[in-house]
Amino acid sequence: MKPNQTLKLTILLVVFSILGCASSLHKTGISIERFRSDLESKSIVVDDLVWKYTEKPGNGETLLVVHGFGGDKDHWTRFSRHLPKNIRVIAPDLPGFGESSKPESIPYTQEAQAVRLQQFTEKLGLTEFHIAGNSMGGGISGIFAAKYPKLVKSLILFDNAGIKSPVPSEMQTIELTGKESPLLVKDTEDFDRLLKFTFVKPPYLPSFLKSYFAEKSVANREWNGQILKQIRKEGYVLESQLDKIQAPCLTIWGKEDKVIHYSVMDVLKKKLKTKLETVLLENIGHAPMIEDPELSAKLVQDWIINGTVNKN
Repeated sequence: MKPNQTLKLTILLVVFSILGCASSLHKTGISIERFRSDLESKSIVVDDLVWKYTEKPGNGETLLVVHGFGGDKDHWTRFSRHLPKNIRVIAPDLPGFGESSKPESIPYTQEAQAVRLQQFTEKLGLTEFHIAGNSMGGGISGIFAAKYPKLVKSLILFDNAGIKSPVPSEMQTIELTGKESPLLVKDTEDFDRLLKFTFVKPPYLPSFLKSYFAEKSVANREWNGQILKQIRKEGYVLESQLDKIQAPCLTIWGKEDKVIHYSVMDVLKKKLKTKLETVLLENIGHAPMIEDPELSAKLVQDWIINGTVNKN
């Protein structure tokens, strides 16, 4: 970190300790995380919807990153920190999530979100870029690549949704019994259960941030449940569009993923007609870019710069 950055961070930490009130702790903590990753917070209106997003400036390749169900733009904050400075990163909150608009009158299927995402990129003036997505965001990114092939230089999937896994995941097995989705949080104590279900080694969170995210998950429970029903009803829409994808694809999966089984990669190998590289990560769960942001960023960096990855 540069000396002036260190000074600014020190000032932020001093302010953080002086403020000390719960209402500002999480905002300060998140701001520090974004600052350390050179991310700027921005906002844009597209078709009457407010999109909040973060951007890491860069004069090289552009990478658009799409969060998963129940997530937001900060799922990519620590990942962005480990990418080269010349790679521009844009991380939006999809409508319905994070700080972006959440109207009840519009659909929140993966296909509808892919169309909105194209409108977002058009408003930003993006014409050719790499797109990466995790879970639901991976499904959306894949559909985006199928619908708008001329925009996508390469597709990067982290444990993506939208494809039926030959081997049922633990979450699928639970839901098939009629029980509620493990992704929905009942109370603040249940948040720990979600972290253990999603990660092998949950990322470190200061207690005030962990409490904030737990309370946020509980508050969004009903809303997220409604969106999840729409996605379940939509079915495995990406699978039906795999043959339309033209961009080369890198797929990264956590071997211990309980949400979506890594056997989805077998389907990709059979049905994708373009170049595909797959990486299966030991002792990693459903969101590699959160659980091991440095390794995930290295794989993506190699892919973007060299068109291949070093799996050793």
